[in-house]
Amino acid sequence: METIQAIQNRRSCRFFNSRPVPRALVEKIIDCGRLAPTARNVQPWEFVVVTKKETLKTLGSLAENAKFLADCALCIAVFCQDTKYYLEDGAAATMNILTAASDLGVAACWVAGDKKDYCEEVKKMLGAPTNYKLVSMVALGYSDSKPGMPFKKPLKEVLHWEKF
Repeated sequence: METIQAIQNRRSCRFFNSRPVPRALVEKIIDCGRLAPTARNVQPWEFVVVTKKETLKTLGSLAENAKFLADCALCIAVFCQDTKYYLEDGAAATMNILTAASDLGVAACWVAGDKKDYCEEVKKMLGAPTNYKLVSMVALGYSDSKPGMPFKKPLKEVLHWEKF
């Protein structure tokens, strides 16, 4: 799949079947996260892969709008050292993960981390050092359905040349 096609076809998926994602694909997806742009090349990220069903259920119960974490094959928790641009860097890594998953035919959904009530509990559960921030959790797996395209504003409504 081409990059633009992967971006255009990417959807947030919240319904997963029980098919596991091969470890080699997970590593390839995370490698794409590792290659994201980063301010001053700090590369503050660390990635924790969660596959244990009990842990996934607990994560799903902590994140009010992410109950589907209990049903995904795995979750990638994206942590970043608390640096000046941790949020931008972690968001770039997360987007690379989502795009790579789309390219490889793996369903995914971004779950917010930063500033959420459950961040500290997730950090403790997953053993993250105190100087790291939870930027996101990404649910991954396979799905029997493909979500449709949600409404997107037309380009002409959001594109401005020279001035707003």
